[in-house]
Amino acid sequence: MSVVIPSGASGASGGFEFASGAQSPDWYAHFALLADAIDTLLSGDEVALTRLSAEQSDFIRFNDGKVRQIGQVSQGKLTIRLIDGAKQAYSSLTVCGDPAADLRDIADALSTLRDGLRDAPDDPHLLYDTTQWHQATRRSGKLPTPDALLCIVSECARGVDFVGFYAGGPVMRGFASSRGSRGWYEVSNFSFSWSLYDPSGRAIKSTYAGDHWDDSVFAAKVEQAAARLPVLGRTPRALSPGRYRTYFAPSAVLELVGSASWTGFSARANASARSPLFRLHNGEVGFDPRVSMTEDLSLNVAPRFNGDGYQRDSVALIRDGRSAGQLTNARSAREYGLTPNGAPASEAPESLSMAGGDLDAADILSALDTGLYVGNLWYVNFSDRMNCRLTGMTRFATFWVERGQIVAPVDAMRFDDSLYRLLSSELERLDAQPELLLSDGTWGERETGGWKLPGLLARSFELTL
Repeated sequence: MSVVIPSGASGASGGFEFASGAQSPDWYAHFALLADAIDTLLSGDEVALTRLSAEQSDFIRFNDGKVRQIGQVSQGKLTIRLIDGAKQAYSSLTVCGDPAADLRDIADALSTLRDGLRDAPDDPHLLYDTTQWHQATRRSGKLPTPDALLCIVSECARGVDFVGFYAGGPVMRGFASSRGSRGWYEVSNFSFSWSLYDPSGRAIKSTYAGDHWDDSVFAAKVEQAAARLPVLGRTPRALSPGRYRTYFAPSAVLELVGSASWTGFSARANASARSPLFRLHNGEVGFDPRVSMTEDLSLNVAPRFNGDGYQRDSVALIRDGRSAGQLTNARSAREYGLTPNGAPASEAPESLSMAGGDLDAADILSALDTGLYVGNLWYVNFSDRMNCRLTGMTRFATFWVERGQIVAPVDAMRFDDSLYRLLSSELERLDAQPELLLSDGTWGERETGGWKLPGLLARSFELTL
């Protein structure tokens, strides 16, 4: 079931409710009921692995400090994976929360899957967990009501061109195996990203995410960005291609590290020599000893189980600048003779944490002295995958700093540099307090996961255009 209720246009205020008669189900109880029912519908040696992805979310879009769109979504998607011997087939269906209706759809889906398995070939890389386990994470957060959010945004955005997007509410993930395993993950959190625009068309982008909303924290972030708006009206500093001393804010570090880690820690990509960190994993090169990264499940921003039924623990990926581990999904383990460690099918980190350093927030500009302050990077991609060389654009919140003072904006420029260089010879200092950045993806559904990353001061960063 998916319910979206737009409310008003620019300047709308007040709360909103579900359409008449529509209610969000108790997804925890409903998933348990469906999982138990699926077990009774199986026959012979059939095994079912079932996943639920559900949410009840508030979405609010702002323009010029006023509400542009507002709505609420409640939806659930069930994926059934039917396994018979070495054969498997999948089916995904929308569930509405009505047991009778959902069970009819599930029975039809199982019948269709059985028909498909009759002619399906054996899957040579099929592997799933057969142990029995139970685990549940249920964490309620302190989130603003829509009314309260509109009030604080209206107050803080007074006098500035505030454009932003808020998404918040409970996100649920469930897993059930007919072999007896049950997993549940339910958290309430929010992600709010916004930009303050200058009449020149330049902007400063900011984000606030977590599971404990604090009006004072939000107000301070808006105030900090607003304090830099006058700089955007100054004549931009024209830079020639070359290498510049640079501080990367955590959001910019995310673009670099996130792009490299998409397949960089994948056991499958490394085994097939397609990982951009292949040379690191083989010991050919290393990062600065201060660089350590972990798939850190203790952040509690992602489920501790995967779709193959494996429970997940934290995995050290880089320790003291050297490769310490990889993310191994069951299929990769079966294909390459490895041991699965609960990684998702993508083998991309879902809860990446990078160790901080000794650079206090109050000292960032003085430590940079003269050079670039990069708040965000855009359109990042590989220019040389095997050397982990990345290219992209600077855009919002990129400033020229002289003697510890921001003096001018810098127009968008293209960069082309290697993460091997930035995290080794060019790494000077790391922020003392890494920042938690939740995934803000909402394509089809709100995503789980996130990153905890420090800012980074580099001796040089290469601009090409």
